[in-house]
Amino acid sequence: MASVELGYLGDTFGRPSGEPLPWVEEGAEPNADMWATADESREQMVGLYHRAWAHADATIDALPLDTVGRVPWWPEHRAEVTLHHAVVRVIADTHRHTGHADILRELIDGAVGMNKGNDSIPPGDTAWWEDHRDRVERAAREAGGGAPA
Repeated sequence: MASVELGYLGDTFGRPSGEPLPWVEEGAEPNADMWATADESREQMVGLYHRAWAHADATIDALPLDTVGRVPWWPEHRAEVTLHHAVVRVIADTHRHTGHADILRELIDGAVGMNKGNDSIPPGDTAWWEDHRDRVERAAREAGGGAPA
């Protein structure tokens, strides 16, 4: 969620944080920002999120809600947004991606993404997603000191 906040409530309004985010660099694995590797400590992840909060708060404090920005990774025809829209988007993304409710819903119905026609997830076929899930599980087991899967 840190990169979501830094992107929508920073870069979109010409306020880059300067925070290094290797998972958004050219050639990074799709979805790499949605999980922590075994090398990334809890302190690193929580610290990053705290810095993202502070940066987002500074943008919200500094700009009126009707300030227009441009989401660099959206299609040009809809890339222009207001700060109000960006704040609502971040709230929706936080709701969608944090907590266990989303995971439980995915286990129940097997569906992923935001909604039909706009899943807002990286591309990948079934084999890619199965491999991704296995990598995330291996990283979690390694970080937790458990046996590799």
